[in-house]
Amino acid sequence: MHMTLGLHKALQQRPDAEAIRFMGRSTTYAQFGARVARLAGALRALGVKDGERVAMYSLNSQRYLEYDLAVPWAGGVLVPVNIRWSAAEVLYSLDDSGCEILIVDDTFKTQAASLAKNAKTLRHLIYAGDGETPAGMLNYETLVAQTEPIDDAYRHGEDLAGIFYTGGTTGFPKGVMLSHNNLGAAAQISVQLGIYGPGYTYLHAMPMFHLADFAPTIALFLCGGAHTIIPMYEPRLMLQTITAERPNVLLMAPTLMQMTLDWLAANPEAAREMDLSSLQYVLYGASSISQTLLDRTLTVFRSAKFIQGYGMTELAPTASLLMPDDHRGTLLRSAGRAVSGVELKIVDGQGHEVPRGTVGEVVVRGPNVMLGYWNKPEETAKAVRNGWMHTGDGATMDDAGYIFIADRIKDMIITGGENVYSGEVENALMSHPAVAQCAVIGVPSERWGEAVHAVIVPKAGAKVELASIQAHCRELIAGYKLPRSFEVRSALPMSSVGKVLKTELRKSFAAEPA
Repeated sequence: MHMTLGLHKALQQRPDAEAIRFMGRSTTYAQFGARVARLAGALRALGVKDGERVAMYSLNSQRYLEYDLAVPWAGGVLVPVNIRWSAAEVLYSLDDSGCEILIVDDTFKTQAASLAKNAKTLRHLIYAGDGETPAGMLNYETLVAQTEPIDDAYRHGEDLAGIFYTGGTTGFPKGVMLSHNNLGAAAQISVQLGIYGPGYTYLHAMPMFHLADFAPTIALFLCGGAHTIIPMYEPRLMLQTITAERPNVLLMAPTLMQMTLDWLAANPEAAREMDLSSLQYVLYGASSISQTLLDRTLTVFRSAKFIQGYGMTELAPTASLLMPDDHRGTLLRSAGRAVSGVELKIVDGQGHEVPRGTVGEVVVRGPNVMLGYWNKPEETAKAVRNGWMHTGDGATMDDAGYIFIADRIKDMIITGGENVYSGEVENALMSHPAVAQCAVIGVPSERWGEAVHAVIVPKAGAKVELASIQAHCRELIAGYKLPRSFEVRSALPMSSVGKVLKTELRKSFAAEPA
């Protein structure tokens, strides 16, 4: 499959149908397709060759969707930039992927200009904002207006479609390589299940750089549905957009669910003006969710059917789904069953399947498994063995094939839908002058699903304060990775071989949320 397949189909069969609603403007598929072909032509004229990487550093917008399709149309490879990263992390991803073109909006134009001075491979900055074009940048709209459209380069199958960076254990992100087949498989599953259709509208409230939002993007184009976009999540804006624009499908991380419910509770008069009845499906995932939060959300969004997705970036991103009919009883604690065309099993350390009800590691095989990690063959070999992606997540499986996530085998924290590896936070902490030893764990949080917690052994005579720790780490890692709490100990619990026993550190937090 190729990612532009859906656009070609819509241009042939539904050219006058609405494709996008953004900032009070409606764009048809014919209009959208023309802009995509012209942007692709501009990228080619700037030297984009087959397989060349093009990055986007922007809030949600119509131009982001144009980027998503124009880059493969031009023969290039997508590199969406996490807007929550520190400058050091963004620079690493640009250098690591060898990006030569970076598209930026008004929000990130200043950061982009600074990045360009230090990036190793960047040749062009394209300004995709609505103000005056900054010095040294090309104007997005001028490029689209002045360039002739080109034919689709037809990147497809196992051709690399995008490099999606996720947290790394060594302090820097890893670039997950996903093919057109990887992304197409996930999209086709959603369409086959009836989650999306030609008469459906999906609301982009999650950030577009995130693969959780990118997967519905491709599914919507595949079936010829419509996209409603808000620049970024904000409770009132999202609820007002649902009320006014009447989308049918909404995706939220549990953190956004919590923030939405909190806003509704704090603004009862405004809440009464909101009409959420258009929603037919609410999709959720990306982090753990408490039973209390799920029950509250089911009540507020009572017109919608709920679907939970479990997976990871390396799985493009879905491995299993908990469907609407399964949102009952003990299955509410489940992450669902393997999606169509995907094999999922629970194995021991030797890769042998364990008996049902026994905790083991979740491994997945299918067309959704990544091509590998960009420039990291050794890490790829560790993660994908004999075609099976080893997730690092511990779980059990019942007799009907439903999986229940028990714990993470690898030290990854999912806070607000974002992956945080304890190793990268620990690296930042250890560079603080007052820290002798440290360990980072995830602790339960009603708001974030999990919160980053640091256990610190200070240097002799040193005083450790949370504000100082956070200020120091903020220079090195993204804000969402910062410790939200910490404790001081005289020593860390160690195994006989000198490994920190994080299971011991987690015990005191098992019962109550942070």
